[in-house]
Amino acid sequence: MKYLLIHVADETRQPDPDDLDGKAALVLADWIEEMVERGVLVHGDRLRPVSDATTVGVNGGEVVVFDGPFAETKEQIAGYDVIDCADLDEAIEIAAKHPTALIGRIEVRPFWFQ
Repeated sequence: MKYLLIHVADETRQPDPDDLDGKAALVLADWIEEMVERGVLVHGDRLRPVSDATTVGVNGGEVVVFDGPFAETKEQIAGYDVIDCADLDEAIEIAAKHPTALIGRIEVRPFWFQ
């Protein structure tokens, strides 16, 4: 079953990818290596900051475009992973091992169609 792991964190607490200290980079590298070895990691990536976001909607047939995120909140979506695992219990176990779980939260959401 495929799940989307949505990384939710306070953007001010996230390290800049160019400034990652060795420990943070190793923790993430270890997680990726384990998930690849287990054959559950389909894809994942970190997202650029919310200041680079564009929100699109349609109002009365007109396309409306806003700079920045839709929600005015301190926590934002910081990245994602797509995993393919046996069940929700395994998805939760995988999410709990991700470094983002230490500084924020990871929402685990199943795909509608498998």
